[in-house]
Amino acid sequence: MNLTAEHLSITLAGTDIVKDISLSVEKGQFVGLIGPNGCGKSTLLKSIYKVIKPQKGLVFLGEKDVLKSSARMISKEMGVVGQFNELSFDFTVHEMVMMGRTPHKHLMESDSLKDYDIVADALERVHLSAYADRSYLTLSGGEKQRVILARAIAQQPKFLILDEPTNHLDIKYQLQILSVVKSLNIGVLAALHDLSMASVYCDILYVIKQGEVLASGRPKDILTNELIRQVYDINCEVYTNPITGDLAIAYL
Repeated sequence: MNLTAEHLSITLAGTDIVKDISLSVEKGQFVGLIGPNGCGKSTLLKSIYKVIKPQKGLVFLGEKDVLKSSARMISKEMGVVGQFNELSFDFTVHEMVMMGRTPHKHLMESDSLKDYDIVADALERVHLSAYADRSYLTLSGGEKQRVILARAIAQQPKFLILDEPTNHLDIKYQLQILSVVKSLNIGVLAALHDLSMASVYCDILYVIKQGEVLASGRPKDILTNELIRQVYDINCEVYTNPITGDLAIAYL
């Protein structure tokens, strides 16, 4: 399923956070948002998944007008993995992931064998099957992030939004989560910090600075020494990794 955002603008507390941003994600594409902290990436994503209402703009998921549709209707087709996943009350890991089935159920409808199979598969994908009966609150930050991803997978979305999904994760699970997401073969829009990983996993990148799109395109076409210096105020050397053939960045 494709996603299109047109001319989104968001003002919070009198400050323009997102300034007339348009972007698109084609079916099956992995599209990344990169840029420094405070540039508007998370705010932009929140407007797309209906947490923040933009002052101007349109968002379409397939043919659905996201901003005019109910949250329940959109949640049947769009999953979200945010960067803050703390709770004030406790659930088991299995219960947390089972919540991903909620959009597909009627009020008071019980969990079916199909739901249990879907949840078991989602936990296996993120290598947390053995944690099913563990208390969510006892988990590490990285484990909680993998539970939230499993919950989104159990939702069986046709589109996925990720807001810095590899926060709190060691390198093994950073690679695992991005690989799992890539293997879903659905449209993905993700805010990412690691430029090298973004260049490997993303088909298209949008570079955000001070609430505006500074550049967009394939990673190998737009990630240059000059662009990174302009956006992050740091010197670097962009090169081709001689072992993997992927784009790599050395910070100077």
